Amino acid sequence: MADGSAIEWTDATWNPVTGCTQITAGCDNCYALRFAERFRGVPGHPFESGFDLTLRPGRVNQPLAWRRSRMIFVNSMSDLFHKEVPHTFVDLVFDTMERANWHVFQVLTKRSSLMREYLKRRYKSRAAPGHIWLGVSVEEAKAKSRIEHLRSAPAGVRFLSIEPLIGAVGPINLAGIHWVIVGGESGPKARPMSADWVRDIQRQCDEQNVAFFFKQWGGIRPKSGGRSLDGKEWNEMPSLAAA
Repeated sequence: MADGSAIEWTDATWNPVTGCTQITAGCDNCYALRFAERFRGVPGHPFESGFDLTLRPGRVNQPLAWRRSRMIFVNSMSDLFHKEVPHTFVDLVFDTMERANWHVFQVLTKRSSLMREYLKRRYKSRAAPGHIWLGVSVEEAKAKSRIEHLRSAPAGVRFLSIEPLIGAVGPINLAGIHWVIVGGESGPKARPMSADWVRDIQRQCDEQNVAFFFKQWGGIRPKSGGRSLDGKEWNEMPSLAAA
């Protein structure tokens, strides 16, 4: 768990699972994979096994020891709803999040249908607690089906991470969505992001009264292009009353 994060929209990260597998074009230049693989084979290093999917049971209860309230990004180095993560382990993670209700947990996945089905089993006819925010990644128009999966999931607060934005998304139905994050790709193979793609998403958020957060333009380094869109930094956050 990292108390403090370079990610602009969170305070800390918590990784009870690390490692993943690539499933969409948005994964092609994954920063987490690139970071983890640097340490493959280094004895004793947390990423000695590189980006292989790894459960970390010793980390499951970490948020309970943090008494000061934080926004915590869950599994910045993995996907909690990877098909090889057992439901029993996901249960343990959710048990901790429910108990540590003085924090806000931000859970993000590309495996949106698996998350939806898990939430339906766990919460049945009620919504997930409002301090557990559930989100999906949407990197281009063909990934918009994930928004429908999220909308039909029993979540209190729903968000979209449109990052890395690698193509125009087009019209978005934001009904039931509380927050949209947009960002460009970073790293040595970063794909360029059109300003018009970003403006179109911001306009739709404004028209549909959804909080908009612009994270970065991206480039060789995450901060290469700054965070300003048309002369303004967009740091809107969802209202906690949304839950």
